[in-house]
Amino acid sequence: MRSHYCGDLRPAQIGEQLSLCGWVHRRRDHGGVIFIDLRDRSGLIQLVFDPDQAETFALAERLRSEFVIGVHGRLRARPDGTLNAEMPTGEVEVLAADLIIFNPAKTPPFPLDEYHASGEDVRLRHRYLDLRRPEAAARLQFRARVTRAIRAALEAEGFAEMETPILTRETPEGARDYLVPSRTHPGEFFALPQSPQLFKQLLMVAGFDRYYQIARCFRDEDLRADRQPEFTQVDLEASFVDESDIMGVVENMLRSLFQQCLDIDLGDFPRLTYADAMRRYGSDRPDLRNPLELVDIADLMETVDFKVFQGPARDPDGRVAALRLPGGASLSRKEIDGYTEYVGVYGARGLAYIKVNDVEAGVAGLQSPILKFLPEAVVLQVLERVGAASGDLVFFGADKAGTVNESLGALRVKLGIDRGLLQATWAPCWVVDFPMFEADANGGWTALHHPFTQPAGSVQDLLNDPGSALSRAYDVVLNGTEVGGGSIRIHQSEMQSAVFSLLGIDPQQAEQKFGFLLNALRYGAPPHGGLALGLDRLVMLMCGADSIRDVIAFPKTQSAACLLTQAPSPVSDQQLKELNLRLRTPSGN
Repeated sequence: MRSHYCGDLRPAQIGEQLSLCGWVHRRRDHGGVIFIDLRDRSGLIQLVFDPDQAETFALAERLRSEFVIGVHGRLRARPDGTLNAEMPTGEVEVLAADLIIFNPAKTPPFPLDEYHASGEDVRLRHRYLDLRRPEAAARLQFRARVTRAIRAALEAEGFAEMETPILTRETPEGARDYLVPSRTHPGEFFALPQSPQLFKQLLMVAGFDRYYQIARCFRDEDLRADRQPEFTQVDLEASFVDESDIMGVVENMLRSLFQQCLDIDLGDFPRLTYADAMRRYGSDRPDLRNPLELVDIADLMETVDFKVFQGPARDPDGRVAALRLPGGASLSRKEIDGYTEYVGVYGARGLAYIKVNDVEAGVAGLQSPILKFLPEAVVLQVLERVGAASGDLVFFGADKAGTVNESLGALRVKLGIDRGLLQATWAPCWVVDFPMFEADANGGWTALHHPFTQPAGSVQDLLNDPGSALSRAYDVVLNGTEVGGGSIRIHQSEMQSAVFSLLGIDPQQAEQKFGFLLNALRYGAPPHGGLALGLDRLVMLMCGADSIRDVIAFPKTQSAACLLTQAPSPVSDQQLKELNLRLRTPSGN
């Protein structure tokens, strides 16, 4: 039925007879000649229907956008003056001899030959049409190239692809599970996996040494631009490794991926400790393209009378930090008010600043509403510490450390974009030495990553001072986005039991929920570790898309619904009866 793909035709094939199939992308009538841009998955080619072929020409007059057709003809060079340099096939065209209309098409609800700002709900309801747009189709084709390159890179490193169960049991991994009622086990439920974490550890206990999987994962959580209820991750695990081994594998894979798919050399992957990342950038996923950094000044503010700064400076949980914006003295009051409103979203109660109009003039060369509250010597020390020059602006944050980090960290990112300060196209890095735990609201502990992460010290060190314990975890960050995270895992049952204990999981609960894992660790588990990359998020960044929905074939909405299939949907009373379930009417209905 088809001898060639549309987008593959080139001048070297001129004169060949060929058969093509696809969709009518665009139709034009010029002086009695009909031109059709035919589209298939590979691209476009121009068809020419000449009135000399009367029967074929009459059929071509019926063609409209999105008709599905087949055509037979001869490839020829386009006449002088009609070449299209914007199309890969722009030097050639097909003189059609025969035409078949496989299927006519209704007029689409939105144009497909160019991007149209139709509501997302309309495009998702007709996603199969939306994916015909060249831009949308190219993103999914690119995603396929990415997965091929990932598989090749991991296979070259000796990893074997293996599948793990989709129907499993619920485990506390930080988000709500999607539950599936069991018909054969009344009153009991499967859970869809949030990750293959436990099964890949069991594969290491089984001796498979190097595993990977392009894995589907499910989390019942609130959605954002980079979150979906079902998503894909590149999951890998290896035995007899340390952090550097896993990080080396991932670096090599990402370098190979970017080289093959984007012809880009990612270069080095600098390593930052979690503490340094938070101190310098206010974030554990810093965008290293941005040269702006936070500078601690709490020690300079401990003795000032200005309570806004003095209080956080003396608070063990507080922070006072400065952020210098080169050339920022040119910002208007309206612009500064806009940034003040922006940091308020992150909990900041204000945004103090000093404009440095003339650094050589000392305090007389400064402009700020807070100068009257600060001793001159302290102000000059601050300017020296942040490296202020004439024309700069210095922003300040003073509050609990978490609030300062979040607000000034977000401001740093926004200023870098707004002021055009980004110094590279791509900037990867590793963040390491995360805290093992963070305190919860009830005075207990929660795992910063997950409860199967190996602490850096011994069992006794962990139990003696859990708040100071570091984990052997590592995140890979790209342009300010965390694209993957992993760790060396706990491979001894004593350490795993100690971590469960600190998390408030008593031995009975641990045995009930994780008995299969604890038992496996007692049968000679090797030291092992791994990492999971968010494939959707990675492809989104590589494509320059705004949301992971743009790189998923059939994504859900912000409310976790599928407009195309109208899922989720009610089920019949008979199905509920078979599952031994009865629905409770929601209150208010």
